[in-house]
Amino acid sequence: MKRFEDLIVWQKAQDVYVELKKLFGNSKDFFFRDQILRAGLSISNNIAEGFERKSNKEFIYFLFVAKGSCGEVRSMLYLAERTNMSKEELDNIKIHTEEISRMLSGLIKSVKENQNK
Repeated sequence: MKRFEDLIVWQKAQDVYVELKKLFGNSKDFFFRDQILRAGLSISNNIAEGFERKSNKEFIYFLFVAKGSCGEVRSMLYLAERTNMSKEELDNIKIHTEEISRMLSGLIKSVKENQNK
């Protein structure tokens, strides 16, 4: 890969942010809205930032940060569900963040293997 834009995981992370923005962008719970949107935005931004560092060690670090942000988004989605938001809409985003987390784990493993060659 020559550009982070070519990474499917980055593209999916961008999609998750768009979904979060649609669901929470007009929320009156400003603290919750800002936190979940920042965490969602952090996923794709950390993938991009790590990729641009051009060091496998730094790339792996930022992939782990992105993975942590996926977990944060999922945690907040559970809270949103408990405060009577639509389970169906939230489950869709949860599924996407779980997929992104798995993809990030695979990418981390691949970068580590290439680093050891």
